Amino acid sequence: MGGKVQGQNGVSSEAPIPLLTPYTLGKFQLSHRVVLAPLGRLRSWNNVPQPHAILYYSQRTTKGGLLIAESTGVSDTAQGYPQTPGIWTKELVEAWKPIVDAVHAKGGIFFCQIVHVGRVSNTGFQPNGQAPISCTDKPLTPQSQSNGFNVAQFSTPRRLTTEEIPQVVNDFRLAARNAIEAGFDGIEIHGAHGYLLDQFMKDHVNDRTDKYGGSLENRCRFPLEVVEAIVDEIGADKVGIRLSPFSDYAEAGDSNPEALGLYMVESLNKYRLVYCHMVEPRMKTIGEKYESPHSLLPMRKAFRGTFIVAGGYDREDGNNAVAENRADLVAYGRVFLANPDLPKRFALNAPLNKYNRETFYIPDPVLGYTDYPFLEDTE
Repeated sequence: MGGKVQGQNGVSSEAPIPLLTPYTLGKFQLSHRVVLAPLGRLRSWNNVPQPHAILYYSQRTTKGGLLIAESTGVSDTAQGYPQTPGIWTKELVEAWKPIVDAVHAKGGIFFCQIVHVGRVSNTGFQPNGQAPISCTDKPLTPQSQSNGFNVAQFSTPRRLTTEEIPQVVNDFRLAARNAIEAGFDGIEIHGAHGYLLDQFMKDHVNDRTDKYGGSLENRCRFPLEVVEAIVDEIGADKVGIRLSPFSDYAEAGDSNPEALGLYMVESLNKYRLVYCHMVEPRMKTIGEKYESPHSLLPMRKAFRGTFIVAGGYDREDGNNAVAENRADLVAYGRVFLANPDLPKRFALNAPLNKYNRETFYIPDPVLGYTDYPFLEDTE
């Protein structure tokens, strides 16, 4: 694509901006490659998505833009943070519908990220005060959580029996079906950031001796069973996955993250998922960039499908990733949170609002949520 192009925001330029070129994501026609990353906002009272989320997601929607909703629990044992949404009941499905409708009304494509946090929880978040479930019974040490607020104490988890694992797979399957019923265009399986699927994959956590532990193949068995069940339920053209083999959030590190990442993407190829969304090695902890000798490039090359990258990207970085074919799409979190019109700002190379970390997770339906200004408000 050379010469003068008319961008989606009516901006003429001599050469196209890589991030703002169209892309075909399976059956979806994207007008640009700037993706809203899944961001926990902790504003869903009693796990029910609220009407204020209608404005939040609608503000960040462009015609032909891809949005990934915040982590949404697959069952009543899946929660580990206050006021996070779920999708395991009819009431929750109904609560999501007007939010999804608002995104579709503006021409957006909306995927729901579904999650089980596993041991990153405590008895206060669990039904009847029971222990959180995991691949292990090793507790997490108290830590300042990756989302910026402190869960002082994690409860010792209960190790799932071999016979219980199919039930958790089924919880994911039903959550995916519910997401489609709510109107979402697809779902993203959360296999990253130290949550349940990542706990099984990572050898620093998984100490099982059954068919779900030990070898790399065994540790990846449960996540791949989840993938297979969801693909069978709703179709591969509606299923993506997020992975962070290099991260050690929630003490979920691995002794050979390259091998883990490659094994997963090669295994995923047979399911023909619509995308694989991977977190850059430089993001070992949320919010902090580190120099890393590692690269997602081997996984990018091995995965036969759309590859989304995330983790500390800015405009220049994202443009380079697309131009150099290191990624098809780039997911933006904190800067998209603070700049609801991020694609337009990228098109104009306009200055960005600064995000305020203090208001990321406060339970306010406006402050730090829907009150970030648009470009025209600042001119």
